[in-house]
Amino acid sequence: MEKELWKGNEAIAQAAIRAGCDCFFGYPITPQSEVPEYMSAHLPKAGGVFLQSESEVAAINMVYGAAGAGMRAMTSSSSPGVSLKQEGICYIAGAELPCVIVNRVRGGPGLGSIQPAQGDYYQATRGGGNGDYRTLVLSPSNVQEAVDFVQEAFDIADQYRNPVMVVVMDGLIGQMMEPIEWRPVPKRNLPPKDWATTGRKDRDHNNIINSCICIREERDRHNDHLAEKYALMERTRSAGPRRSARTPKSSSLPTARLPGSLSLPLRRCAPRG
Repeated sequence: MEKELWKGNEAIAQAAIRAGCDCFFGYPITPQSEVPEYMSAHLPKAGGVFLQSESEVAAINMVYGAAGAGMRAMTSSSSPGVSLKQEGICYIAGAELPCVIVNRVRGGPGLGSIQPAQGDYYQATRGGGNGDYRTLVLSPSNVQEAVDFVQEAFDIADQYRNPVMVVVMDGLIGQMMEPIEWRPVPKRNLPPKDWATTGRKDRDHNNIINSCICIREERDRHNDHLAEKYALMERTRSAGPRRSARTPKSSSLPTARLPGSLSLPLRRCAPRG
């Protein structure tokens, strides 16, 4: 397969378009600003919607709304911007909505610096919001893996109705150029989005997207359901994105198994069976 030379951030944006991203909502922040810049020029040509929000908080809530309507929605940011999104990510996880969130990591804590870093590991793998929700976390180590992971992230999110974070991604990967291959994404048997708020149509009920459940018994049932889903995600985590051609084979795959999140194998990923 012929290789093409791409800058990391632009390759990520193109990978999302190829994966069928319907909507992108974002706000500029170094070192990931090329992602929304590329999306603004190319996503509308593919029939998608690009909107530069007034803030990171607005962007993640736009993702919440679009995902609730069944769209493949995505946002990207960098470390302190992702901190601002945490409440929205928590709501999305509680409402069981699929989406993709990309974090180009820069120095911290606080506003930190604009230099690339790898310091958001705990933010990603333990979750930044309340309620012990979990996200699926993908961690590429080069541009090829970033492209592969982003393309599969949308399917993984749809499969589990859960946010997928493509994070612990050194900001340098977004700024470097690397030859990559555009590989076909393995198809998954995805469930229908019959939960989406697309109008009542012929249903005998209204679809309601909500993370606020005040009746104790209903809340307990919902949390039990989430726990079962998280257990399923953990059991099948080894069926994550494939390795890049540059990643060596190994029978021992390092995987983050921490309280606040479910991570697919870090750095090296198990091949599909």
